[in-house]
Parts: sequence; structure tokens; C-alpha cells
Amino acid sequence: MDFEPHGRTRPFEGVESIDASLLETFPYEYPGRAIEIEIVTDEFTTVCPWSGLPDFGTITVRYVPDQLCVELRSFKYYLLTYRNVGIFYEHLVNRVLDDLVRAVKPRKMLIEADYKVRGGLKTRAVATFEAASAPS
Repeated sequence: MDFEPHGRTRPFEGVESIDASLLETFPYEYPGRAIEIEIVTDEFTTVCPWSGLPDFGTITVRYVPDQLCVELRSFKYYLLTYRNVGIFYEHLVNRVLDDLVRAVKPRKMLIEADYKVRGGLKTRAVATFEAASAPS
């Protein structure tokens, strides 16, 4: 669905600028042992797809690996590709989840975007994944 900005807008990039090919993995050496890995960064920015103004937030990734773990440097570079992208929070968490699930193939994964207050509104969006064969 295409949206038209109301009034003024700053230029921004589309979702085609997001580069999931930057995500690298490494083998998890204890595949029979379920652990939860949490990655948090408060240095995350995108832009509002209505105005082009920056949105600042904290991204949290929690996952239980199966065979692979995400390599952190590559994840940071991946997140940087969002910097000038106009994307809604609700779409962002699903896009990050899809890209990471495709790369890591985890047992379980949760992506949370907790954005700073904008216009008096606080927004938090969460998306989850659980593999069909994931143990409880």
C-alpha cells in the first residue's frame, strides 16, 4: 500500500535499501542444548514514511538457536541499512524477523522495536517466530 505524506516531507529510501545479504552466521556448537540469546541496541534509526523525519528506537532480538547463531558485526551492518529507510514500526519488526529467521533458522525468535516518544505517543511493536518442530 502506498501512502502519501501530508504537507512537508524529507527524502528517504524505500525498503529495497534493506540488505539482508549482510547477515552472516556461525555454527552453534551445542545444538542439542537450548539457550536464549539476547541482542539489544539503542542505536537504531529509521525514518517516518509520512514525513521522512527520523525515528529512534531500541531493537531487541531474543532467539533460541538451532544450528546457527547470527554474527554480531554483520547484524550491526544490516541494521545500518535501515538508517534512511521509510518504514512503519509494525512492518519493521516483521521484516527483521523474516530476514533473521531466513539467515539463522532458529528454534524460536522474538523481535521487539521500542521507539522513543513521538508526538506524545510511545510505540512498541513485537513479532515472534517458533519453528514447527521447536521443543517447548
